[in-house]
Amino acid sequence: QVRLVESGGGLVQAGDSLRLSCVASGRTTSSYAMGWFRQAPGKEREFVAAISRNGVTTYYGDSVKGRSTISRDNAKNTVYLQMNSMKPEDTAVYYCAASIVDGNYVHTLLKDYDYWGQGTQVTVSS
Repeated sequence: QVRLVESGGGLVQAGDSLRLSCVASGRTTSSYAMGWFRQAPGKEREFVAAISRNGVTTYYGDSVKGRSTISRDNAKNTVYLQMNSMKPEDTAVYYCAASIVDGNYVHTLLKDYDYWGQGTQVTVSS
């Protein structure tokens, strides 16, 4: 089993930056592709960003492309999501996820992820 714990959320103002962290425990996730998703009130959970097991390949959802960076430190079993130029529409609970499907690729679908964190709330005020 893999346990994922997100941190770094909070209340920020529009235009600010924020870095989310996701620490894995229970099993090393260095061979897993990892991803970030978010869910706003009344909306479905949506893909934000994904990274391959070695960090070489990354992919972003349209809503954050160009102002977010996903990265990982396998030695620390940690994945990060740096978000810049934040907007009120970024307000959501952000979830970290791990996929045991081929770690050489990135995955954008919820069904491709096997482990999920509890989420961290991000609120962006205008």
